[in-house]
Amino acid sequence: MPTLDIFNSDAFSVSSLTASINHVTEGQAVPSVVDALFLQGERGISTTTAWVERKGDSLQLVPAAPRGADADPVNKSTRDGQTFTAIHLPTRGGINADQVQNVRAFGSETEEEVVERMVQDELDRMRRNLSATITYHRMGAIKGLVLDATGSTLLDIHDAFNVSQQSQSMELDQAGTDIRALIIKAKRLSEKAVAGSMVNGFVALCGEGFFDLLTNHGDTKEAFNRYMDGEMLRNDPRSGFSFGGVVWRELYGKVGNTEFIDDEHAYLIPLGVPDLFITRWAPADYMETVNTLGIPYYAKQELRRMGKGVDLEAQSNPINLCTRPRAVIKLTHT
Repeated sequence: MPTLDIFNSDAFSVSSLTASINHVTEGQAVPSVVDALFLQGERGISTTTAWVERKGDSLQLVPAAPRGADADPVNKSTRDGQTFTAIHLPTRGGINADQVQNVRAFGSETEEEVVERMVQDELDRMRRNLSATITYHRMGAIKGLVLDATGSTLLDIHDAFNVSQQSQSMELDQAGTDIRALIIKAKRLSEKAVAGSMVNGFVALCGEGFFDLLTNHGDTKEAFNRYMDGEMLRNDPRSGFSFGGVVWRELYGKVGNTEFIDDEHAYLIPLGVPDLFITRWAPADYMETVNTLGIPYYAKQELRRMGKGVDLEAQSNPINLCTRPRAVIKLTHT
């Protein structure tokens, strides 16, 4: 029968638990459409803030340098900048003493292996909550407004750099609307915002109401009836369909009572623009991780008072940004 002394093993150290929570299983290997936009822009940093400069409509990360070192001459023409602080996302769990003490080893498993699996299950639960929150914050970065699960504002990217959000009405409430012409107009707005960078495609992430109006509009149906032999009319198109050079996808997600995208809007996103979306991982606020390069998730454990169990904490400290916020075009249906 194991006791709580088992948690003094190296298998339950900060490094081991952190490695466990960062381990990606086969079922977690496929990122969401939102997370996929940020994958190429993920980096670890050794501080809890990132200084970002603006050059035109582009926000550029500035590399750290030793005090007294020369500045990067490329940055001399930059007009202004902003410090962004990592958002601290802690979550807690735990294992009661009775759960550990009632474990019996069986088969080829040792008692420690059984307890490790209990801990891993708890870490997986906490990671799922953190991952959903990070995805929600990334969707906020795409929209330019990162919100907490309560609906309070954590970061307004447009306000931070004194730029306005570009939008385009798609007039989906009008039967005679030339949707393709309005799509081209919206794409041009985005392309001008990333002048100097090649765009190799577009994706639009849509709220439910916007998506339904788009797919049921006569102009859209007619085009697909000719071009794809009516496939859109027979099948469920929510996973994505191409129209006007844009892949349109319905995006449903929710953290608490707050949806990723409200019902009436969509967001047109250019693809292939380097570092359009970035994530910077700051280190955890543990003594063991101070001044180390940050990674996506951390975990630590400590014994409860009177030996009644073990508390587990998992945390993430991300900075999610859109570096060219005017390149993402907010689409309205009216």
